[in-house]
Amino acid sequence: MSLQPDQVLDVCGLPCPLPLLKAKQALARLEAGQLLEVRATDAGSWQDFASYVELSPHAMPAREERDGVYHYWLRKGEERAS
Repeated sequence: MSLQPDQVLDVCGLPCPLPLLKAKQALARLEAGQLLEVRATDAGSWQDFASYVELSPHAMPAREERDGVYHYWLRKGEERAS
C-alpha cells in the first residue's frame, strides 16, 4: 500500500471492541488530515471500522487483509460542531 501514515497503531491480539476504541483514542491525538494506520487481528473489526467511518467525520481511504492481519488507513476529518 502506498499510503504513508503519520502514526501506526498495532492492536493485534486485542478482542472487539478494543481495536476500535484504541483507534478512536489515537485519532483524537492527531490533527485533521493526518493518517492513522491500524493493524488488527480481530475479524469483527472489518465491520466495526466500516460502520464507525460512516458515522464519523473521518475517512477510510483503504483497508485490506493480509495473512490474518487487517490493515485500516483512517484519515482524521474535521470534528463536527455540537
